[in-house]
Amino acid sequence: MPVEISHLRRWFALGAIGMVLLVAGMYLYARHRVRNALKDVPQKIGIDVQQSAQGFTISRSEQGRTLFKIQASKAIQFKQGGRAELHDVEITLYGRDSSRFDQIYGSDFIYDPASGDVTAQGEVQIDLEANPQGLTKPDQAAPKELKDPIHLNTTGLTFNQKTGNASTREKVEFEIPQASGSAMGASYVANTSALTLESQVSMVFTGTTPARATAAHAAIKKNPHIVVLDHPHVENGPERAQAQNATLFLRPDNSVDRVLATGEVQVEASGTQSTQVQAAQLELLMMPHQGSLKAAIFSGDVQMESSGAQQAEGSAGRLLLTFSGKNVLTTAHTEQNVKLVAHQKPASGSTSAQDVELTAPVVDFAVADGDKLEHAETSGAAQIAIRPGAPNAGQQTLVTAGKLVAKFDNQGQLASVHGAPDARIVTTNPGQPDRVSTSDTLEANFHSGSGIEAIVQQGSVAYVDAERKAWADRARYTPADQVLVLTGSPRVVDGSMTTTARSMRLNRATGDALADGDVKSTYSDLKPQPGGALLASSSPIHVTARAMLAHRSPAVADYTGNARFWQDANIVEAPSITFDRDQRSVVAQASASQMVSTALMQADKSGKVTPVTITSTRLSYTDNERKAHFEGAVQAKGADVTITANQMDVYLQSRGQPAATEPTASASRVDHIVALGRVLVSQPGRSAHGNQLVYTADEDKFVLTGGPPSIFDAEHGKIAGVSLTFFRHDDRVLVEGSDKSPTVTQTRVAR
Repeated sequence: MPVEISHLRRWFALGAIGMVLLVAGMYLYARHRVRNALKDVPQKIGIDVQQSAQGFTISRSEQGRTLFKIQASKAIQFKQGGRAELHDVEITLYGRDSSRFDQIYGSDFIYDPASGDVTAQGEVQIDLEANPQGLTKPDQAAPKELKDPIHLNTTGLTFNQKTGNASTREKVEFEIPQASGSAMGASYVANTSALTLESQVSMVFTGTTPARATAAHAAIKKNPHIVVLDHPHVENGPERAQAQNATLFLRPDNSVDRVLATGEVQVEASGTQSTQVQAAQLELLMMPHQGSLKAAIFSGDVQMESSGAQQAEGSAGRLLLTFSGKNVLTTAHTEQNVKLVAHQKPASGSTSAQDVELTAPVVDFAVADGDKLEHAETSGAAQIAIRPGAPNAGQQTLVTAGKLVAKFDNQGQLASVHGAPDARIVTTNPGQPDRVSTSDTLEANFHSGSGIEAIVQQGSVAYVDAERKAWADRARYTPADQVLVLTGSPRVVDGSMTTTARSMRLNRATGDALADGDVKSTYSDLKPQPGGALLASSSPIHVTARAMLAHRSPAVADYTGNARFWQDANIVEAPSITFDRDQRSVVAQASASQMVSTALMQADKSGKVTPVTITSTRLSYTDNERKAHFEGAVQAKGADVTITANQMDVYLQSRGQPAATEPTASASRVDHIVALGRVLVSQPGRSAHGNQLVYTADEDKFVLTGGPPSIFDAEHGKIAGVSLTFFRHDDRVLVEGSDKSPTVTQTRVAR
């Protein structure tokens, strides 16, 4: 997530204070050398009581190199008290190795031999300049070029020759390149080489990023070579940084090597996007000879919070920021129980928002242009939790993988997350079973700043939702409509139903499943239904079609496109078939180009099984009713008889009903048939017409009425009556007349 780091570079500015303190220390060191010179001045120039001298130089050397040189225009020693005055003094300090060219100058100095104090009268000016070439140049040679010396200005400075200590209660002012500062009071302790700025330490930076730094107290120590700041505070417009203490570690050339801030470290930036970082400790590592940041390390209960357009928060045990060039942030490394939370806005067209929470042992971020996240990578077991933004919403989605890699858009907003290996997605909802999907890899794509757009899983995808389980090569889930799309040999098992297809869509909100392309469903683990008939067997039920829409409650599936439904030898083929698994009911519907075709295996009393094929425009069957209803151009064709009608009801006997001879398990037995509307019964050599037909299987008897009914026999001609009854097993025909002609004719037709 984006973190404004530019304000951290202000810590480097505090290093300048260390440089100032070092200047003061060098100045006091020079004053210590001047003390000895002042003690010997009266003797060297022959001053007696009120005698004076003008234009002289005093220097001290060691091992052939000059340590310092004192030049003054006049020196006066007074009889009373033995005090001495020096006027227009200029002191040059070269250091023991001639690596310095520091200059200290002032108008008036007083030396009191009784107390050992050397006190400046008026202002004291100090210029500090490193001279690395002094080791190779002739003794006392000035630098070829003076580069931005550090300047110090103060008054009332007192140096004691007995203790080596120095102090002033007055204001101390200093200047460094692109900065100036001040403090109230300064003191130097010789035996510890510690220089202290007593209070009100302040610095103002005037470079490309103006800032102000303050501290309640500051101290510089020689061994180790450090600067210690008490309650430092840095401000740069809307950017602020503070801590209880800060220590600047200096290199031999007095440049800042690193800065260590401890105790309630806080870095913040306000504006359109306000950011705040808190930690127990912050360490800044500086580039050598460049004065720019190399790294910033937050440690100890690191807390981050960002408010504004993109609200976010995070925590970690340690945060490492690395920089290049001019304090340009390049990477961020977080470790130790990392937790990052982004509060997303509602996606377009949605009223609900999402919170995205990332947890991992380690997260590494790459930063573009110094302030925009480019990508992030986790190490160790990582998890992304996606929760509704509303409190107490309950539902959440957990995404885990061996490693997660996140990519961000040009605005630094989360764009995608890639997870591999062992990717896993768990959706939890109070009171409902968890929904779990696993795969080799996953890819989550995000709307800019507003939550997940889609999650794609690939490789050995497995999905579990209560009794529904699914497998595929690829899965794509979209939270907006809660639809999971499976491709690559998908297979779904829902209770006792198994379905395969080219692709499948599972709606997690409604429980519906839509399969497309070469659909095949198998209903297994069926219990035998003694009270049923056509679908009462425990054998599996199979369905094939071009497409399927299955509902979970009730458990109904609609199959369309060359649908074929069968159990054992009983088959239904139609453009569309609807099957109710719980009720064991079937509804088949014809189209303009295809009729419903039903093939039944009919068993007679002797157990002989014969096929019966029925075509119609519609079929409906419910097993507990044991009635198959056909309508629309119905044609039933058996071994030696064909019946056509507008509609037909076939009533079957129950599987548990005893019979004289037990039929085969897969065949059903017709109890009776009722056909209505333009009934035609055809047998070899004869046919019968009527409006209603009742067929009774036990007697193998046909009763034809309405029309009036008639029967045509190729040998005996046509016979008509009010009612015609004929028996297939012995070819008898009964013809009944009306009330006006109550005659009954019985005819046996020779075959």
